[in-house]
Amino acid sequence: MATRPTRPEVVLVTGVSRFLGARIAATLATRTGVGRVIGLDSFAPQGEVEHLLADSSVEVVQADLRASGEVIADQGVEAVVHLAVISSPDQARGGRAAMKEQNVIGTMQLLAACQQAESLRRLVVRSSTAAYGASFRDPAVFTEDTEPREVPRGGYARDILDIESYVRGFRRRRPDVTATVLRFAPFIGATAETALLRYLARPTVPTVLGRDPRMQFVHVDDALEIIERSVLESHPGTFNVAGPGVITLSQAIRRAGRIALPIVEQALAVSAATGRGLISNDQIDLFVHGRVVDTTRLVREFGFTPRSTPDAFADFVRTHRAGALVTPERLAAAEESFLDMIQRVRQEVR
Repeated sequence: MATRPTRPEVVLVTGVSRFLGARIAATLATRTGVGRVIGLDSFAPQGEVEHLLADSSVEVVQADLRASGEVIADQGVEAVVHLAVISSPDQARGGRAAMKEQNVIGTMQLLAACQQAESLRRLVVRSSTAAYGASFRDPAVFTEDTEPREVPRGGYARDILDIESYVRGFRRRRPDVTATVLRFAPFIGATAETALLRYLARPTVPTVLGRDPRMQFVHVDDALEIIERSVLESHPGTFNVAGPGVITLSQAIRRAGRIALPIVEQALAVSAATGRGLISNDQIDLFVHGRVVDTTRLVREFGFTPRSTPDAFADFVRTHRAGALVTPERLAAAEESFLDMIQRVRQEVR
């Protein structure tokens, strides 16, 4: 387990207008030894996030990542927590192009600023288990040293590979900075809000015909705990962050009280290709191949074990129980709506 050096006095958190960034920024602001927390995001916080930040001492700066160099230099930032990574185009307010601009170009600009910052001592970067890609040749369990067998077809997974390549370059140029990369499994929990969870919360859940993949999740509260420890302690390296155990997609759908709607993979791929927002290539790959990671390194280094995947999923189910009341009429309407969408997509691509 790593030692605990002096905590950073000034912390910069990117992506603070979203739930994860706001929660970690507000938490860090209450910790002894942390003098200031600065939140950076190109969009102003709204709703629950706005209230959360208003009740804390977080200093919010509304600017994109191009302004990070000025903020880091002027404020003497000692730790950067990079959470402004978008997992689906609908979060980008501009589609796939805006998503790539934020994830890839934005990270490159942030790391360039970090490289020039003499005050910087710690860098924490949000990554994803999507870094392993998806292939029929994949191992049963991924370790942090596993390389992707094929280039992922999903935009988010490709962005993650670019982000991690930039971090590797940063580590070579700034070996004095403790760089921590956290490869998160999909977030889940009562307060988690992701495209995958919205998909699983549908009355009927389209799945890939003939496939029942193994899946892992990480409870959002455990993810926040790991991020906080990465900032306040010294944990250099790359870590898989997931709840132990697995749950198959069919089990997840059944426990959530939903109905599976098996669809041939090609039909779902057509939907993803037209950007309808129903499903992405990243999700299709997950529903075909599944993904399970080894967390031995995380538990050994942090001395912390996230709650299990089944327990984390149960917390999600408790908060979405109302949507599990699927009547025959509602099921028939959902099926008809989905099949109509597939028909429209096919006509558009002809």
